[in-house]
Amino acid sequence: MAKQTAKKKGSKAWLILCVLIIAMATFIGITLWRQFKESNEARFVHYDAFGIDMPVNYEIHGIDVSKYQGIIYWPSVVKMKVNDIKLGFVFIKATEGLGKVDAGFRRNWIKAKEAGITRGAYHFFLATKSGKAQAQNFINTVDLQPGDLPPVLDIEQLYNVPPEKMRAEIKAFLQMLEDAYKVKPIIYTYVSFYNKYLGDEFDDYPLWIAHYFEKDKPRIDKSWRFWQHSELGKVDGITHRVDFNVFKGDSTDFKNLLLK
Repeated sequence: MAKQTAKKKGSKAWLILCVLIIAMATFIGITLWRQFKESNEARFVHYDAFGIDMPVNYEIHGIDVSKYQGIIYWPSVVKMKVNDIKLGFVFIKATEGLGKVDAGFRRNWIKAKEAGITRGAYHFFLATKSGKAQAQNFINTVDLQPGDLPPVLDIEQLYNVPPEKMRAEIKAFLQMLEDAYKVKPIIYTYVSFYNKYLGDEFDDYPLWIAHYFEKDKPRIDKSWRFWQHSELGKVDGITHRVDFNVFKGDSTDFKNLLLK
C-alpha cells in the first residue's frame, strides 16, 4: 500500500510540474509575442511643437517639401529639436511630367545642402506621359551627389491610363534613373495605389509609403524604407504645414542607402 501511495504521489507531482512548465512556457511565449508586436508598431506621442503625434520608436525622422511650403529658412529647420527628435532628412520636389521644374526646387536643393541636412529629390510622375521623357526631365534638373538620397518616383494617380501601360512607363523611367545615377530609385505612393496597380512587379525597389489614417505602421504587406505618416506637421522655418516621414532602420542602414 505504501509503495502504491508513493507512486501515486509521484505521478501527481509530475503532472503538476508539467502543468506549471506549460503555463510558464505559454506566459513567456505571449510576453515575447507582445514585445515583438510592439517593436514592429509605432508608439505615438503628441508633440505640440511639431503639431502632430510622432512615432517615437523610430530613430530617423524627416520631411518632404515643394513650392507649396513657400520660402523655407533651412537653418531653423536643421536647428529644431524637441526632446530627442530632430529632422535628419528631406525629400524635395524637383520635377513633374515632361518639362516642369518645381518653382522651389533649386533654392531648396542648394539651401538644404548648405544647412547640412541629408537631401533627396523626387519626380511627380504623370501616367499619361512617356516614362523615358519624364526621366530625362529629372536627369537634366537634378545633380545627385555622394551623400544624397536615391532619386524618387512619386506615382499617385492613374489618369485613366491602362494599369499595364502605366507600369511599362514606370519601368522605363526607373531604368533610366538607375542607369544615370547607378542606384535603385525609391518608389513613393499610397498603400491603396500600390496594392491595386503596382502589385509584385516593383518589389526590388525601396518603398516610401504614405499612410495617415491608421496608426501602428503602414498597412501594406511589403517591405518599406520610408513611411509618410502625416501631412499636417509644423517645422520651424516653414510657414505652411509639412509632410512628416520616418526611416525604417538605424543610422547605419540610413548611411548605406545614400549615394556613394
